[in-house]
Amino acid sequence: MFHNLKQVFAPTNKDLRKRILFTLGALMVFIIGTNIQVPGTTDITWNLGFLELINAMGGGALKQFSIFALGVMPYITATIIMQLLQMDIIPYFSDLAKQGPVGRQKINKISRYMGIAFAFIEGFAFAFAFMGNTATAFDYLYVATILTAGTAFTLWLGDQITRKGLGNGISLIIMAGIIATLPSMFIEAFNGLVLTSSINTVLGVFLFLLFVIVYFVIIVGVIWVQEADRKIPVQYANKSTSVYGNQSFMPVKINSAGVVPVIFASTFLSIPAAIAQFINNADFTNFVNQYLSFTTPVGFLIYVLLIFFFGYFYTFIQMRPDELSKNLQNNGGYIPGVRPGKDTEKYVSGVLSHLTVAGSLFLVIIAGLPIVFSAIINMIPNISLSSNVTIGGTGLLIVVGVALETYKQLEGSLVTRSYKKGYSRR
Repeated sequence: MFHNLKQVFAPTNKDLRKRILFTLGALMVFIIGTNIQVPGTTDITWNLGFLELINAMGGGALKQFSIFALGVMPYITATIIMQLLQMDIIPYFSDLAKQGPVGRQKINKISRYMGIAFAFIEGFAFAFAFMGNTATAFDYLYVATILTAGTAFTLWLGDQITRKGLGNGISLIIMAGIIATLPSMFIEAFNGLVLTSSINTVLGVFLFLLFVIVYFVIIVGVIWVQEADRKIPVQYANKSTSVYGNQSFMPVKINSAGVVPVIFASTFLSIPAAIAQFINNADFTNFVNQYLSFTTPVGFLIYVLLIFFFGYFYTFIQMRPDELSKNLQNNGGYIPGVRPGKDTEKYVSGVLSHLTVAGSLFLVIIAGLPIVFSAIINMIPNISLSSNVTIGGTGLLIVVGVALETYKQLEGSLVTRSYKKGYSRR
């Protein structure tokens, strides 16, 4: 890693340094934008509840009701919906998915328009929830337009990073928003455990150091799981010589679905909470708080089951064992010991099922850690930590995943440059 960093700052890689600096500059623009409030508004003082995930991904922009309060989440929602629509639900989108790069470009364009539409709808809803019944229709439209423009600018900024910078722009913007909240989280943890706590100072320092160590141990564990995969051996017949060629592998990640199952489960479980806030019915609100909240045993169990369900659902959407089987057969490939066709499809489905159990269990642990951590802290007397102080969580999974992908892209770029440099000397 340090050798690669040395290569980045080598005089021959001036253009690569420019790409990195452009990426950092664009992310700085995003961070500045998260601190610019919508004119005529103030910080949100009420508990965000199910919207906390959006706030975390946006670097606290929603809590401050900034111009980037919605961030790229409307686009992420549109992208997930488009992926679902490609499952032979609407033939037009299924055909686009089979057209290669041209089809993907059209799908991406539709996703962006859909994301802007979602941003306007969500912006109008946030304006109504934030400003109440006292504002006029023009005020709601004014705030919704600003929030929609903020999302549009964020998507444009992500595109610029992808084209002129390093890594996937949208993913890096989400990662930057999450990282921006980490310094304040550690400061609040230090204040709560050491400075303002009524426990012994030495014990407070020990607990803070333990908090930091556990946090980084979890990061190492997330990296290990994210990089782990199952290699399915594949052989291809050499048609010219009628003998078998070199054996290759089809890698299948343990967590193929990424963070999507957690986002789906959180959104699905948050719908009753959103309805309770709007209808303002005491009985329904009590029912939601007792049985559909993450902090209650029943709600947490439902949350876990939803993560497993969406883990299986999204993994099989992504991998499509039937498509893999057909592609292998069409390219003259096969899995040793497994007959092509239906047997290969069943074999791949079985491997995916076993891996999805492990991947979904990993997601449950990561998503459940903040809930368990909060419950443990509340049981310890004389310690009061802010709700922003957590361990694990979906945000950490996103940061690690994006950082790994960006590093791999940087490493690949350096390898390519080294190869071209060696080739030009010959």
